[in-house]
Amino acid sequence: MSFVPKRCTSDVASNKENINQLPPAYMYSVIFKDIVLEINDDDAKSIKALEIYCKKKEIPDTEINELKRKYHQKSPVWWYTCEMFLYGMLNRGLRLLDMEAMSKLGFFIRSLHLQLKQLHQEQATNLQKPFTVYRGQGMSKEDFQNLLDSQGGLLSFNNFLST
Repeated sequence: MSFVPKRCTSDVASNKENINQLPPAYMYSVIFKDIVLEINDDDAKSIKALEIYCKKKEIPDTEINELKRKYHQKSPVWWYTCEMFLYGMLNRGLRLLDMEAMSKLGFFIRSLHLQLKQLHQEQATNLQKPFTVYRGQGMSKEDFQNLLDSQGGLLSFNNFLST
């Protein structure tokens, strides 16, 4: 997670020259999101690049081959929630801002984002009023203190919330 205290957001809002005061991790995650959602690449080439990357990371061939064979037969949410390497690799890459992992998974991030956006739009039309959902998140004492200190500011999750 990235925390941006309220004072930083109000400083930036009042003076555009203060944008360099935002935490770098927050800025990188916003820039990455903008870039990855705009790129329109070939899934076949992207899956091949992911395969090569996965072999370097010693992902079992059975999982890689299943993804290659069946990727277009299942939805991105299905792939994200199934018990294989994608969930862990994706969340680790996003959490650590690992550019190599994120770039290899860019096609999947985009597909997952688009499906979640579509599902949200479909479900939002059926809702009469907002509702609260809960998600557990382990964090260090330091991160918890940063969260408390950032009340009224921005909180950015660098991964997908699987609630």
